Parts: sequence; C-alpha cells; structure tokens
Amino acid sequence: MPSKFVRENHTLLCDFYELTMGNGYLLSGIGDRIAYFDVFFRTIPNNGGYAIFAGLEQVIDYIENLHFDDEDIEFLRSKGVFDERFLEYLRNFKFTGDIWAMPEGTPIFPGEPLLVVRAPIIQAQFIETYVLLTLNHQSLIATKANRIVRAADGRPVAEFGSRRAQGADGAILGARAAYIGGCSSSACTIADQWYGVPATGTMAHSWVQMFDDEFTAFDVYCTLYPNNPTLLVDTYNVLQSGVPNAIKAFKKHGITKCAVRIDSGDITYLSRKTRQMLDDAGLYECKIVASNSLDEYIIRDVLAQGACIDAFGVGERLVTSKSDPVFDGVYKLAAVEDENGKIIPRIKVSENPTKITNPHFKKVHRLIENHTGKAIADLICIHDEVIDTAWPLTIFDPDYTWKRKTLTDFTAVELLKPIFKGGKCVYHRPSLEEIRKYCAEQLDMHWDEVKRFENPHRYYVDLSQKLWDLKHEMLRLNR
Repeated sequence: MPSKFVRENHTLLCDFYELTMGNGYLLSGIGDRIAYFDVFFRTIPNNGGYAIFAGLEQVIDYIENLHFDDEDIEFLRSKGVFDERFLEYLRNFKFTGDIWAMPEGTPIFPGEPLLVVRAPIIQAQFIETYVLLTLNHQSLIATKANRIVRAADGRPVAEFGSRRAQGADGAILGARAAYIGGCSSSACTIADQWYGVPATGTMAHSWVQMFDDEFTAFDVYCTLYPNNPTLLVDTYNVLQSGVPNAIKAFKKHGITKCAVRIDSGDITYLSRKTRQMLDDAGLYECKIVASNSLDEYIIRDVLAQGACIDAFGVGERLVTSKSDPVFDGVYKLAAVEDENGKIIPRIKVSENPTKITNPHFKKVHRLIENHTGKAIADLICIHDEVIDTAWPLTIFDPDYTWKRKTLTDFTAVELLKPIFKGGKCVYHRPSLEEIRKYCAEQLDMHWDEVKRFENPHRYYVDLSQKLWDLKHEMLRLNR
C-alpha cells in the first residue's frame, strides 16, 4: 500500500527539458509511442567493490501520486512555451506504464539495469529526474553506511548526521538509507516516526554545561533516565573528570547497564584508559561509545590499534557520503516499440567508451555457485533469453572477450522484479526491517574480496552472447 507519509506533490520536481520534450513529442505525433529506459550507474563510490540499491519505495510513492493540479497548469501556461493541447494532456496526466526494478537492499554493480521503465515516451521521459535523484541519493548513503558498519566489525553504528545533511530530505531519507545499509539506529526522530528507523540519543555538551558541575549533570540525568543511560564524558576532561564523575553517578544510582560517550580527543588512547577505569570500578557492563567525525577508515584504524569501543555514532561523513558525495546513476533510452509492438533497440554512441549504452529491453541474472552459495557474476540478457541451468553456460568479459569462464553447477536468479503493470503497483512492498535483513543476506552471498575497502576484486557484469552481438552490430552500423 502507498506510504502514509506522502505529503507533497513533487510532480514539478523535474528538469524543464522533460516538459519541453514532452510538448514536442505530443506536437510531433509520437507522444504515445512506447519507449524503454534503463537506470544504471557507471562507477562505485570510494572505488569500492559494490554498491547497495535503495530508494525504490519513494519512487513508488512518487509514481502513484503523479498529477498536475490547476496551479501547476497555470504556472506552465505563464511560461509561454507550451501548447494548449499539451497543457490539457497534463491536466489528465497519469502514469500508465510498466516498471521493473531490483529489490531495495540488493548489492549492485556498474552497467547493469537497476530499474527499467516501459511507458509512452512523454510519461517515461517525464519521471527521469525524480527517479534518479531518489535512487542516486539513497543508494549512495546505503552504500556508505554499509562500509562504515563493516568497518565496525559487529559493533552497532548509529547515524548521527541530521544537522549536517543537505536539507530535510537528506536527513530523513539519509537515515532510512543508512538503516538499510546496516546502521542500528538514527538520531533523526522523524525517520522513526515515518519509517521506523529506531531513534536514539542521550545528551549534548550543553546539558553538562547547564549545571554548576559535571557530577550534578550526570546525577540528574541518571535520576531521570535510570534505564541504560549514556553519559557524555568529554565536556571538560575525559579521564580526570568525565569518567570519574560518570562512575560516581552510576554507583550512586546502582546502575550497571550503562554507557559513556567520547566525542573528542585520541579515541584509541582515551577508550583504553576509560575501559580500565570502568573495569577497576566493577562496571564491566558499561559500554564505551565513540563519535566525532568518524568514517570507515578511522573506525578500522582505531580498532586495529586496540581501541576499546563498543559502539559508534557517525554523522556528516555518513549522511553526506563526504568522501565521495555523488552517485552517478543515469537514465538512458534503450528501445522503442513500432506501431505493431515490435521492440526496436536503441543505442547511445560516444567517443568515451564508458558512455556507450547497452541496447534493447533487458533483464539481469545473478549467477550463484551452488556448492558455495556465492555470487559469481551478473549477466545482462535480452528480455526473451532463457538461461537453462541444466547446461553449461560460458560467460565472458564484454571488454576483454578472451576472459571466459564456463559454469556448470549454478543457479540463475532474475534480479528485476515487476513493480508497476499498466500504471498499477503490483509489487509487495517489504517493511524496512525486511529490506535491511535482505540486504545483509545478499551481501553474505558475495566474497570478502569484493567487499575490501582498497583494491577490491572486480565483480563481473557480463553481457549474453546475443546482447553482445547486437550491441557490436549496432556500433558497426553507426560507424
């Protein structure tokens, strides 16, 4: 069912050319011609080995809510660009096409279709901007979050980045995407209200500063929140006052299930000393939480240096993906239908080989090795191809075709699922918890070598022989 939190009409959140082209398509008599578009991306953020697909739920909400109201029509009329026939067309606008997409949480790789649109060209063209901005943003944050979560090696990671996010949607949907990627919670309260991302939080330095002394601040807090309180111990001096005052407050209230948070300084050194002080006081269950401009590299390094940290809070470097803040998903025409419904492939040719597209209406299979349960490669096929796993299958690198591998004991899983059929959503929308669980399970199917931070193993996305032949014949003809 549609999300209860669709609150705004985002119909005009589009590039202006989508409207001028739509007007042109209508006046040229081809507005109803069926077109196929692929969403795919070209490079993995941070030179990683994989990315994570996220944002589909918001795309569904957008498609279901698409409409032009009277205010929109009048605004477009005021531009003096659009024919009245087109404005009347928009007044009755409704998406009537088909969409296929990978489930949210799927590990994804460059070049493969993540979402496929089949619709009348005006409709298919019009949704480009919103589809891309939604999938690009959430896929970026889910990918970054998962890198950070893996660096934490089983320790919980809370997303703390709302105040540094790029706007409200960046904070709210960033928290949602981070949860898909494996974060345990978020400081963003509305993300809990809207999407069920567990909200968490304790105190800021201002709480400690508001009281006459640090112990009083901790004492009052433990009185008000005796159930697993977390005390921020670096307002003045972590080891000389913060931790001793926290221990004193915990002891006074008989609290053993608790935590302290360190938000500055040398986290490795301070956490080790803090652990020793807590243990000496008999507070063996007291956890140590670290924050302060962390990312996967800092987390990995401090743990390798012996930091005694039980959980992390990560802010701006997660919610903005500061180290690589752009996910380069694109939306490209792959085919059209003639008047008889025959699919005619289309290709974009470029002097830059990475910008040459794969033509035709396609599907994607993930090839799984049966005896290990691990993914071997993804195979992009023309839509009507069938993979018979009873027979050996030879796959090859589309660029270096001499690199070949023959598979015998494998399973082929089709990744693109029907989302819309004839404008109606036919997809069972999983809960956020189900998406998060699916993501973790799918990542377990990939080798650790693919998930390395530096120089990861390249996971292959191959073309079927039929698709490779078609592409190269079209390139030959275009020469």
